[in-house]
Amino acid sequence: MILLLIDTSGPVAGVALMEDGKVRYEAMCVNAFTHSQSILPMVEEAYLHTGLSVDDTDYFACVTGPGSFTGVRIGVSTVKGLAQVKNRPCIAVDALESMARGVQYFDGIICPIQDARAGQVYGAAFRGGSMERLMEDEPLVLSEYLDKVDAYGRKMMFLGDGMPVQREKIAEILGDKAMFAPAHLAYLRPAAAAELAWGKREEAVSYLDLQPLYLRAPSAERQKNLKEKYNG
Repeated sequence: MILLLIDTSGPVAGVALMEDGKVRYEAMCVNAFTHSQSILPMVEEAYLHTGLSVDDTDYFACVTGPGSFTGVRIGVSTVKGLAQVKNRPCIAVDALESMARGVQYFDGIICPIQDARAGQVYGAAFRGGSMERLMEDEPLVLSEYLDKVDAYGRKMMFLGDGMPVQREKIAEILGDKAMFAPAHLAYLRPAAAAELAWGKREEAVSYLDLQPLYLRAPSAERQKNLKEKYNG
């Protein structure tokens, strides 16, 4: 049984192939190209280097968010297209949970955050080791998020693209309780997302039902709503 995972939700584009629960291929890419330019060539390379093909694939999985609105749409649209053409089911995977899985055995609270701009983060919290979810994905002002995770009273590891943006403020507020993942562990690993997807095969859906996970409306939509409110 073969599963293809695609991630374009953040700054790192990723692809992973799993066969019978084992990672056959993993690739990450950060370059000058957009995710829309990079992701299909990456998928082609994954099949080329494993000797597998898209026809062999039983499940198509995607990191559906939270994350970049454009990035999430690229990944979801790509997986929908592949699944429709090959008549295969789709699996949605959460970006923050996938990110946390990459540092699963940290002895404390794992705090994945993505930069939501305007001083906000998309954040969640997990207990290291067991991966018990302590907090649902939320868009929050950084100080509100830190108040929530600080209430668990343990050391915390921060990672994700929001971490370098907010690192100084986090350290200022939390002091020695805050730890920061090193660069090679601070981003979403596609193999970690694929492993989560593998465990969710019974939750697979039709390509028609695969949807992005947006925690707030895109900025263009928010601006439109504001104009309608004040012009109405």
